[in-house]
Amino acid sequence: MKNLLVLSLAAALLAACAGESRREGSLSPGAAEKLAAVSLDPAAAGRILNAYRASNGLGAVRPDPRLMGMAQRQADAIAKANALSHDAAGAFGSRVEAAGLNSARAAENLGGGYFSTEEAFAGWRQSSAHNANMLMPEATRYGIALAKDPRTSYGAWWVLVLAADPEPRREMSVGPIGSIGIIR
Repeated sequence: MKNLLVLSLAAALLAACAGESRREGSLSPGAAEKLAAVSLDPAAAGRILNAYRASNGLGAVRPDPRLMGMAQRQADAIAKANALSHDAAGAFGSRVEAAGLNSARAAENLGGGYFSTEEAFAGWRQSSAHNANMLMPEATRYGIALAKDPRTSYGAWWVLVLAADPEPRREMSVGPIGSIGIIR
């Protein structure tokens, strides 16, 4: 129940990016050439993110293969849908669960139209909800992805997923099984 509440709160925080305006029409020839040069180096993205977190007194995050896969599926889905939507690849909470994450804290940033990793992070820093996600104190790992399609509104579609380490499972003990006083 606690995880569901936290995920619901995270989804509400993230709803701000679903309302970003879209540029209509395909990219100009110059922008299409610029898009072709866009690339993502996840390690370089991690250095940008970790430098930003360190400048705010927070610990580093590490790349996580499950989060990388989750981010790529979402990036591909938003590019295909031609829309910045946290539901493009399914509801965020469902995707967290499907990725096998047992995390009390997870967040997702979406972005479109950025032609470099640096631009994507600069855009996220300028949005209070996205910035809060990058500065989530509990975050310990990340996944980042880029999908490109010159026929879409933005051309370049970015996704950053952050999560805390899974919480250890706790066994509940009811104590020794014995006789219980029965009142007749």
